[in-house]
Amino acid sequence: MSSLYEKIGGEGAVNAAVDIFYRKVLKDDRIKRFFDGVDMDKQASKQKAFLTMAFGGPHNYTGEDMRKGHAHLVKQGLNDSHFDAVMENLGATLMELNVPGELIAQAAAIAESTRKDVLGK
Repeated sequence: MSSLYEKIGGEGAVNAAVDIFYRKVLKDDRIKRFFDGVDMDKQASKQKAFLTMAFGGPHNYTGEDMRKGHAHLVKQGLNDSHFDAVMENLGATLMELNVPGELIAQAAAIAESTRKDVLGK
């Protein structure tokens, strides 16, 4: 059975999604402050590797675990409302790319499964 990664279109689709996603995030007044001073090229490449792995593609993610990687943001006030905003931007991105609803639901479930770690709960 093919993975979510293959179903949405593999590397090209993940790369397009991450680029659109960060354009949305950086315009979102609810969450853009968390990216002040962040090297967005580096951030985007980490996100591409993470989503590729999370969606069942090749495992090249070498970033920190979610809890460690977001701890400094939790100290800055990162909470459920911010996580919800990120989820909303992810969903909107996948819709913009015409990803079918059931695949968006699978992607959302995978992203949702990181909530506790991202928020350090």
